[in-house]
Amino acid sequence: MPMLSVNGTELHYEDTGGSGEPILFSHGLLWSTRLFDPQVDALRGRYRCIAYDHRGQGRSAVPDVSAIDMETLYLDAVGLLEQLDVGPCHFVGLSMGGFIGMRIAARRPELLRSLTLMETSADPEPLANVPRYTLLNLIARLAGLRPVVDPVMRIMFGRNFLTDPNRAEERALWRARLLENRRDIWRAVNGVIRRNAVSHEVPSIRVPTLIVVGEEDVATVPAKAERLHQLIPGSKLARLPRGGHSSTVEEPALVNAALGSFLESLERPHVSPRVGLG
Repeated sequence: MPMLSVNGTELHYEDTGGSGEPILFSHGLLWSTRLFDPQVDALRGRYRCIAYDHRGQGRSAVPDVSAIDMETLYLDAVGLLEQLDVGPCHFVGLSMGGFIGMRIAARRPELLRSLTLMETSADPEPLANVPRYTLLNLIARLAGLRPVVDPVMRIMFGRNFLTDPNRAEERALWRARLLENRRDIWRAVNGVIRRNAVSHEVPSIRVPTLIVVGEEDVATVPAKAERLHQLIPGSKLARLPRGGHSSTVEEPALVNAALGSFLESLERPHVSPRVGLG
């Protein structure tokens, strides 16, 4: 289990190696490197794919704090990139991973070759969500994830994935992975609920940027992606006709097509990315 000492903590990461351009994958809240398995499988023959677990999640160490804030996670990612010496790299972040990617692109652009933002937002958590998420987090802290797993599944996945009778086995797998979270996951959840906006920073982003959102995302609705698209100069937007907040595993073919086209376009800059999937 590869671990790296970064920014005062131990981070778990997985690295396919190889001589291709590096891609760093940064997952969403409650998940781990597994969230990007379909993308790593699709891209590892051409790129060096690196995925890591944020502190307090997956196999990475858990800090003794009340909230794992986004600034700390940003510094973790910078430290990881610098220690692995893989900058400039392509950065792919989903939800929480996107919060981190935006900060890197705005503040340390020399570390990035490109930025892909999936199911994410530059804004703070909508006030309407905060009471419900806070209650779910309290229950999870006191009793574990089992009492809240059903509502969390409805937040994390879109309608098609949750209702398709042919995907019952996949739903069971991801439900089990939610239940694998330790009770101290509440520290990471607090960091997301209490996060600060970066909407004032993202207009300075100049690295090539792709924004991806599933039409069924109820956690970070497509309007948030449209807003990001307007804020980040020259960004490309792919609205997937299906997929919720975990589109990488719900609709891997759609995500891989958008991401693959975007990355390929960077090798041939005169060709515009074909990412209009909506």
